Amino acid sequence: MSRRSSRPARLLACALAAGTLLATAACSDGDGGDGGDGPGSAARQAGVAEQNEAAQTPSGSPTGSPSASPSALTESGAKTALLTEADLEGDWNQVEDADKWRDRLLVGEVDVSDFLTAKSDATDCQALLDALYGDDLLGDPSGPSALTGFEQGDSRLLEQVAGYDRGGLDARMKWLRTLPDTCDEFTATDSGGEKRTVQVTEASVPDVGDAREGLHVTVRGTSDSTPVTLTLDVAAVRVGTSALTVTGGGLDSGETAIVEQAVRQGTDRLKTVLDGGTPSPLPGDVD
Repeated sequence: MSRRSSRPARLLACALAAGTLLATAACSDGDGGDGGDGPGSAARQAGVAEQNEAAQTPSGSPTGSPSASPSALTESGAKTALLTEADLEGDWNQVEDADKWRDRLLVGEVDVSDFLTAKSDATDCQALLDALYGDDLLGDPSGPSALTGFEQGDSRLLEQVAGYDRGGLDARMKWLRTLPDTCDEFTATDSGGEKRTVQVTEASVPDVGDAREGLHVTVRGTSDSTPVTLTLDVAAVRVGTSALTVTGGGLDSGETAIVEQAVRQGTDRLKTVLDGGTPSPLPGDVD
């Protein structure tokens, strides 16, 4: 998957190019003209010295150059970056108790006998189920965190925006990438002895942010003695040291289309906040 250059990186490249042109122009001016030691030469040398002094900080770094990475996420910024109803197409309604959502079908002990290679594979798959249940797919945030959720019929859409330690975030993203191969299909048994079949496959994610990973997870089991299938589309996108995760689905079917839209809108909102702006809601289906 390709990486798209961030706006701050493009601005930095332009600023560096402008600084090179300024230095070239100054050198050309000093070497040209009469080339002597008269008043004109002295004035030009003084002008170059003033330009060099103004262009350097005490450590010798150019001033006024934007940072190559987005600014750090704040508590208010995390909340502002969250999706709103206006960002989503369809009849999605925002709820107030999204932080309390827990799907019991994700609870169970992974059967180690399903894995022929190593018990560590079963541990990874157990960690995936636990993370989906606990809404911490990217691990515990080291910075601000905010969460919101939406409902449409029996389907749900959950989004989290948070700041992380860069090393831990990169490691977690790489871990997600391995899960379709590591987990593939396995069995989890709940406390009552009910067995559930879990499948994990790779899912496409829009080409946004600095890094991205997607999973498609299905859990087949029973609810009140009735066979059911929980289908989840999961996406994670990193922007600098911040990230957003989007999970959508339900017992009817997955929500691939709305998860992809939420990822695009959510990433745009997060980048706007990190750049110091205020995101505007993007209208959905408005008659």
